Amino acid sequence: MNFLIEEIASIIRAEACIRQPGSRIGHLLTDSRNLASAADSLFFALKTASNNGHKYLADLYRKGVRHFVVSEMPDPASLPQADLLLVPDTVRALQQTAAAWRCRFTAPVLALAGSNGKTIVKEWLWQLLRDDLNISRSPGSFNSQIGVPLSLSLLDLESRLGIIEAGISQPGEMAALEAMIRPDWGLMTNIGAAHQENFRDKEQKLEEKFLLFKNCRCLVYCADDAAVSARAKALAPACRLHGWSMHDAPARYQFRIEPREEYTWVHTFHRGEETNWLFPFTDVASIQNLLHCLAFIFMMETEISDYRIGNAELERRVRQLEPVAMRLEVKEGRNGIVLINDTYNSDLQALELALDFQHRRGVARTMQRSLILSDIYQSGQRPEVLYRQVAELVAQRKISRFIGIGRDLAASSALFPPTSSFFLTTEDFLSSSLIDELHDELILIKGSRKFGFERISARLSLKSHETRMEVNLDAIVHNYNYFRSLLKPETRMTVMVKAESYGLGALEVSRTLQAHGADAVAVAVADEGVRLRQGGIHIPVMVMNPDVSVLPICYEYKLEPEVYSFRLLEAFIQAGERLGVRDYPIHIKLDTGMHRLGFSEDDLPRLIAMLRFQHVLSVSTVFTHLAGSDDERFDDYTMQQWQRFDAMSRQLQAAMAYPVERHILNSAGIERFPQWQCERVRLGVGLYGVSAVHPEALKATASLKTRILQIHRFKAGESIGYSRTTVLDHDTDVATLPIGYADGLNRHNRDAEVWIDGHRARLLGSICMDACMADVTGLPVKEGDTVEIFGENITISEVARRLDTIPYEVLTSVSQRVKRVYFHE
Repeated sequence: MNFLIEEIASIIRAEACIRQPGSRIGHLLTDSRNLASAADSLFFALKTASNNGHKYLADLYRKGVRHFVVSEMPDPASLPQADLLLVPDTVRALQQTAAAWRCRFTAPVLALAGSNGKTIVKEWLWQLLRDDLNISRSPGSFNSQIGVPLSLSLLDLESRLGIIEAGISQPGEMAALEAMIRPDWGLMTNIGAAHQENFRDKEQKLEEKFLLFKNCRCLVYCADDAAVSARAKALAPACRLHGWSMHDAPARYQFRIEPREEYTWVHTFHRGEETNWLFPFTDVASIQNLLHCLAFIFMMETEISDYRIGNAELERRVRQLEPVAMRLEVKEGRNGIVLINDTYNSDLQALELALDFQHRRGVARTMQRSLILSDIYQSGQRPEVLYRQVAELVAQRKISRFIGIGRDLAASSALFPPTSSFFLTTEDFLSSSLIDELHDELILIKGSRKFGFERISARLSLKSHETRMEVNLDAIVHNYNYFRSLLKPETRMTVMVKAESYGLGALEVSRTLQAHGADAVAVAVADEGVRLRQGGIHIPVMVMNPDVSVLPICYEYKLEPEVYSFRLLEAFIQAGERLGVRDYPIHIKLDTGMHRLGFSEDDLPRLIAMLRFQHVLSVSTVFTHLAGSDDERFDDYTMQQWQRFDAMSRQLQAAMAYPVERHILNSAGIERFPQWQCERVRLGVGLYGVSAVHPEALKATASLKTRILQIHRFKAGESIGYSRTTVLDHDTDVATLPIGYADGLNRHNRDAEVWIDGHRARLLGSICMDACMADVTGLPVKEGDTVEIFGENITISEVARRLDTIPYEVLTSVSQRVKRVYFHE
């Protein structure tokens, strides 16, 4: 993008205070954490259900940003050199700016809509066409009301094709996207159940999505879907239709599919001859995505007179299609290393997104950020231009150690810091001494598939057995934002990460929460808080169950203790006096009916007197625990607790000479009693996907998975496992799984079910320490297949009900020997 600030002020019809006329805007910024180029960034202070961008104006100004679009005018004196553009709606202003830039883009724009496959189709089209065309495309899955304008702002006026995704989650959204994108061509991918909850039915969702194509010249779609086909035909004759079919439906392109074990033959009659394509995937979704791509290329050849790909060349490109990495993987490595693994593709856009993710991760002071990068192919740019941009990204993101692998990077070494290292091949790096010298680093591994960077990841990873806990960081953020949306904007939230974030891993979860604006986190014991501080967590950390022995640790690591007894209060005051501490934040616990810990109503006079006549401690919050907020049977008791807390906490607030915040609501309380928000709430198990009111609103955050070690057929009459607890009554295929009660698979799970490749399989016999067995008779499974113990298909709530327990226990029971692997979509 390249606009003058005055041009944008005119485009969005802003009330402008411009102090730097003539400033050029090259980047649109909506998230302060993604700041890379302060001088030419324009920040839009967006208001959402969970945040308000105006909170970050001062911080961005300190970092060098001088251009802002706001809907709440700050004191101009606080930002003395800033350009301030005041508008009623900053989201609308963002969209208007992007729409204006789209109007300057003269090449065709392809818009993608659908429920599934948009990102994969977009990336495969790029892989198939990048040798011939300079293509601008949406980064990642930037397809929302905010993501689309950011995508449009990245359109390069020198490109010959733009590809933009458009995603909606409720009626009324597509019209705004269509007005911005103004697509020349359209492609409808598969229509599935994604985001179905906000639509009356599939027909309403389809009607909304087709608004994107109302002014298109051409449309590609699957004619095998009757509803899609009917909608497409309604656009003719103004829109030229390019339907395709695998089942002889009336369509311009007919494909015949011949699946094999490891690949698929795709047959079609094209350009007067029958063509066979060898496609290196076998699943139905990938085949459909490929046919969308082929149909679009056939359509494009009819629209651009001088564009042709020979059948043999296109077949070669199809054969070489690479899987699209839809998520980053974060895992623990050896020697204090944390790995961010993104080894499937490498282009400038994907690199920038991965560096943004790495930049957001909090790290210890002793840990440096490193990047291992391969040559970037088919970028459409000269190497000296491309790698100068890469070097600028490395500098902007403060990469301490850069390792480049490939001939082009080695030839461009002069552009990078002198501490950088370069190797011609992956083998050269793996055989060097450098790989064994890496330690205490957050390493992003980003490479083109042909370089085989998975070998680097394997070399740097800690070894573990086949069982692992997969943690979806996007689901963590989704659940956090759901509860955030139920609160008033000014209500603050403390998130519980005790017991290793209920078994998911406290440090990585806390890093994610910190990156998304959480006000504070809470742990059970001081040692947990120390690990967070050592791992780079700088937001407030509350310790819920401190004892006298950890007071020096709390002071040293700035941990904020809960104080629940006079003994603890006196000890803290005495320790603080010895250390010369003043106004150290603490949290006073009141007992209103839980009867576990806390000061009673009779304790208040003495408590207030002690707090008032000392200067070591400062009461940050006063709080209590509800005993039954998740169960309407206890609502009368919950009301009594609130009334006690309200009276007791107000008495303490009134006695202090400074503001004291209050909190009573846990996860269930946030949903069921929003009127008691006070100044703060505590989010616990809700973050991890458990809701007392709206479970459908939350996402599963963790999946416990393993693999099939071995499959044997045993005859009727044979017994399975210890103590011969199961005797087979028919010939049975038995799969052995490397997970047992030492991993957290409760022995009472006997006869429970697991999920293997789309099927449920019943466990057989007793759960062993390190293994268990499942009946896979008649199922299309093989050794090495992934097995889900709980996750999206076998929910954690289902497991808890089977064991007559609560989800907390299931999560926290997963052994620490089970490796945690974190994903970001």
